[in-house]
Amino acid sequence: MTAIANQKSSIFRASTWAGIAVVLTVGITSTSSTQHEAPANTPAAKSATATPVNPAPTSAKPVHHWYQFGKASWYGQDFQGRPTASGEIFNMFDFTCAHRSLPLGSLVRVTNLRNRKSVVLRVNDRGPVPEDRIVDLSYAAASLLGVHGTAKVSIELLPAVAHLEIPGAGDR
Repeated sequence: MTAIANQKSSIFRASTWAGIAVVLTVGITSTSSTQHEAPANTPAAKSATATPVNPAPTSAKPVHHWYQFGKASWYGQDFQGRPTASGEIFNMFDFTCAHRSLPLGSLVRVTNLRNRKSVVLRVNDRGPVPEDRIVDLSYAAASLLGVHGTAKVSIELLPAVAHLEIPGAGDR
């Protein structure tokens, strides 16, 4: 039967009420009944003399990521040249999409869950019309993702980035 040797653990606790630092070192003996001592120059030994410092509070807000999973479809030739909800003219070769609720101009990463291909798209239209779908892709996006008809996808809302170049955006 093999014995399991436990490593020594050090716990450093500082009492702010009394201003006294207490170091608890627990040594667990191995099968040879020898206790292992920490060398004097280890971080555990040095922490006994260190003064505890409270980190400064941060004002950064927690980052929450928005995801959606569902079925995607695509639209192309029938809508080519028509105005979108954003006011721009639909170009089926741009990397754009239609979403019911995301703000127009938002950037999203759409991933085909079957083949794991993904693309960054700009929301420039509303839709899709069928209630069982969550996004309509431009022809270019659908081609890149390997979507023929419909596909199960995930959508991730990306943070706003100033001056991000999207292929096909504004090339008219």
